[in-house]
Amino acid sequence: MTSVLEISGLKKSFGEKKVLQGVDLTVPEKKVFGFVGRNGAGKTTTMKVTLGLLAADAGEVSVCGETVHYGNTKTNRFIGYLPDVPEYYSFMTAMEYLKFCGEITGLPSNESKGRCEEMLRLVGLADEKHRIKGYSRGMKQRLGIAQALLGRPKLLICDEPTSALDPLGRKEILDVLVAAKEETTILFSTHVLSDVEHICDEMALLNDGKIVMQGSIEEVKSKRRSNAVEIQLEREADAKTLAGTFGGFQVIKPEVLLLKDAAVVSDVLRFMADHDMPFVRMEKQEATLEDVFMEVLKSGSGNGKEGK
Repeated sequence: MTSVLEISGLKKSFGEKKVLQGVDLTVPEKKVFGFVGRNGAGKTTTMKVTLGLLAADAGEVSVCGETVHYGNTKTNRFIGYLPDVPEYYSFMTAMEYLKFCGEITGLPSNESKGRCEEMLRLVGLADEKHRIKGYSRGMKQRLGIAQALLGRPKLLICDEPTSALDPLGRKEILDVLVAAKEETTILFSTHVLSDVEHICDEMALLNDGKIVMQGSIEEVKSKRRSNAVEIQLEREADAKTLAGTFGGFQVIKPEVLLLKDAAVVSDVLRFMADHDMPFVRMEKQEATLEDVFMEVLKSGSGNGKEGK
């Protein structure tokens, strides 16, 4: 599979603080790729190096096979960029703003109007005639995506596009990004794991300045060392006995227990059979990205780069 973005051994420090400590990342084309990490993990720093706006201390970044050089942004012809807080000329309408962006980026005048209309339809702003100063944050984010896609980039980089949005605004942005996948590859930086699980094809987890996990969503979720099992017993007294006999049980309700270590399920079942403990249901809970994320943070490391 062709890679749109490749990062190898990327390092960056600010004074004594080592932000990136050898980042290796591969983003395949025509995917929505989640770039996940806590706030301050180095996601924005990685993206600024990719855009040629920040000099790396070591390592290499290439976009569409061309090496990125600090201050020489030729590779940015392949990239559309949406910062976390985009700024606009608030006196313009959305159409005026996109036409202006088309002019300064060299979009041919004979296709400018049609392309601007197409992008406004994509992001749901085609019928919006008000000036940008009256836009909500969600509308501004959608306009930012339209602007970033205007020049038909090979890679769309979105830095925390759903941060500080209400649930409806978040859903609107996520729907737009899914639709935009038909046009380009999307690098979606976020710390909101439910958003990644909802729209991303692949993801990478950045922790302590390194990529500790990378692959498809299912591959990453499968790296969790254990899956929890929920057991509902008929009698509360049996649940209390089980919880007191085996470690690792979490009490959800008086008769419902969550066994976090699935490896001891056979021992639990044997004990239940020996002591005549009938149960209503037993259900294996699928790992979520939040489970994986918390497990990685607790262990201090991941399983390395997966799925490349």
